[in-house]
Amino acid sequence: MDFKDRLKTARRHAGLNQTELAKRCGMTQTSISDLERGKSVSTSFVANLAYACGVDPLWLANGAGQMIPAPAPKVAEASLFGSIAPWDSDTPLENDEVTLPLFKEVELSAGSGSTQVLELPGRKIRLARSTLREAGVEPENAVIAIVSGNSMERLILDGAGIGIDRGTTHIMDGEIYAFDHDGMLRVKYLYRLPGGGLRLRSENSEEHPDEIYSAEQAANIRILGWVFWWSTVRRRRGAPLAR
Repeated sequence: MDFKDRLKTARRHAGLNQTELAKRCGMTQTSISDLERGKSVSTSFVANLAYACGVDPLWLANGAGQMIPAPAPKVAEASLFGSIAPWDSDTPLENDEVTLPLFKEVELSAGSGSTQVLELPGRKIRLARSTLREAGVEPENAVIAIVSGNSMERLILDGAGIGIDRGTTHIMDGEIYAFDHDGMLRVKYLYRLPGGGLRLRSENSEEHPDEIYSAEQAANIRILGWVFWWSTVRRRRGAPLAR
């Protein structure tokens, strides 16, 4: 059984149509359709697809083992797999950790309102090497950025940190990319158009309709890389923000 057939079987096992599965995994229906027809061989989302369908990731990826994962042993009480540990710049790295530079949209001086996407000196984020390996990202190509706005909400919230693979700047239709658009840090689904143009699509399409750019206009868009990870800190309503 090929990957495309295993994916169809897994989706039907979960009782999902292509659109529902795409929503659960942060993908598009077209991407799911391409995978199920064998038109795409990308395995970047295998873990997400397997989790959404309730099947074993190794089985979905290469057919190894059983489709349905063995149930976890029951325990009398819930247990924690680990704890959150505070750290600072002087805390030694664990064996499975790397520190990644942090980028942000920064307003330039002189009060012109112009911005530029810059690395913040001294600001780093820690990420597990295993996370990078699972996404197929080389550590030297990975950076973190902070996004703002609600155009990707339901998937990536305002203020989220995102992991960017700077080694992947070629556009695969329906994948999420971070890019510098005339000094503004933006995150969208990207689609190529005939003649070198681009379509930008937001998750929150009700408030942010598709944007179409000709090849000439797209020249002002600099692809920073493929977005492979995101994380958001939730704030209690009315709670003061830490400074």
